[in-house]
Amino acid sequence: MGVYSMTEVETISHLFRAQSLLPTELAALTRVKTQSMSQILKKMGAQGIIKRTPSKDDKRKVFVSLTPLGHKLIEKVRYDKDEWLKGAIEKSLTDKEKELIQKALLLLNKLVETN
Repeated sequence: MGVYSMTEVETISHLFRAQSLLPTELAALTRVKTQSMSQILKKMGAQGIIKRTPSKDDKRKVFVSLTPLGHKLIEKVRYDKDEWLKGAIEKSLTDKEKELIQKALLLLNKLVETN
């Protein structure tokens, strides 16, 4: 799928969370100029990661969202990160440290569930 800059990855993440945004909103969220965002979106459009949908209310506005391929990219990145973390834990930590992480995760899950 290619190599992506931090701004491109951040753009994809914003689209995943928000579902649909205007290019100007994406530029503001990623703190880049509108022209730079246009180039990022052009690249992602050519790769089939995003789609553009004209606004029903204002034909001058175009909303950007992820395509199914864009969603698969998110899933792959998450999987790769999980696999890396699992490998790093297995290679680098002692059994006692692994046990400590397990206990910490139980506490973190408890926090998430109650809030």
